[in-house]
Amino acid sequence: MAQTFDVCIRGAGIAGRTLALLLARERLRVALVVAPPSGGAPDVRAYALNAGSRGVLEALRCWPDEEHATAVTQMQVFGDLDGRVVFDAASQHVDALTWIVDVPALERRLAEAVRYQPMVEVVSEPVAAPLTAICEGRASSTRSEFGVDFSVTPYAQHAIATRLHCEHPHGQVARQWFTADGILALLPLDGPDGHSVAVVWSVAREQADGWLAADAEDFTARLEEISQGALGRLELAAPRMAWPLQQAVASRWCGAMPDGDARSTARSWVLVGDAAHNVHPLAGQGLNLGLGDVQALARILQERGYWRGTQDLRLLRRYERERKAALAPMGLAMDGLQQLFSRPEAPVQVLRNWGMNGFERFGPLKDWMARQAMGLAQRSQA
Repeated sequence: MAQTFDVCIRGAGIAGRTLALLLARERLRVALVVAPPSGGAPDVRAYALNAGSRGVLEALRCWPDEEHATAVTQMQVFGDLDGRVVFDAASQHVDALTWIVDVPALERRLAEAVRYQPMVEVVSEPVAAPLTAICEGRASSTRSEFGVDFSVTPYAQHAIATRLHCEHPHGQVARQWFTADGILALLPLDGPDGHSVAVVWSVAREQADGWLAADAEDFTARLEEISQGALGRLELAAPRMAWPLQQAVASRWCGAMPDGDARSTARSWVLVGDAAHNVHPLAGQGLNLGLGDVQALARILQERGYWRGTQDLRLLRRYERERKAALAPMGLAMDGLQQLFSRPEAPVQVLRNWGMNGFERFGPLKDWMARQAMGLAQRSQA
């Protein structure tokens, strides 16, 4: 007898696998569409995951070990003049502000958990199910196929990512510099005593190819200059990769399956993670927002009445409203900061650095912002 499913998940990245595992815990039968491995260069990405994201991954027993999930105890942000903001875990009465997680290590843990979860079946093509969850990322082909408008605001920047070995230990400090050349983040890796950092450098679009092709010595010399020698001599430890930056949001996050879809008898679809929204990486909130989508969708499906199927559009629209409300302030904040620091005019430069120093001195606002980024705001209100 052919296997039947409650949910088909298209896309087996971090969001897709996490959603599959959460739904399987609720005894839902899940088909997870996994594309064949593409090979290519090693994955050098690392994500900043907050307490909310850590909680859901720990509940699934998928949180990486300390070597691959480095706790950040302090975050230092520098403006392009004298502006400076420091966030400290001790002042927030927490052990860590966030954790810098190695993407390949996390993906391996999730893939292993999926392999041993009998309620999840890995498939190579979409199958019939009452609900199709689209977790294919920003370039989702299914979203386009279903005719969903994806409103994109491109930034005149590309993100360059790589890994560095540092002369001095990072001391569990995440550092970020806003400069005329873009935004440079050095994120601690390899545990508390590590000498490695992940790089996310947002540069002008026309400069990206040049920095990707530059000699390793020239590349690291420029990063040493921007970082003001904070970590001593820097050595390139991985290939460089780049992608264009944008802010984007889908016009609809759920709906009925298109008529005439011959591959599936599913009745409804829903967007999750980067397939639904993109934000600038300057605050490292992209995956946290995506995992917030995953948790919200899993909770709403779990709490549904026994007479409702997973395809019920009233449930899916509740998810859409909840997550759009959560996304709006973060998207506005990230877009505003990006626009503010992309302005080269001297008066704007003075104003933004004055604003950073004012923010540093205004404790209540700074604490509120820190708790929002740590994913603790809703927890403290509960």
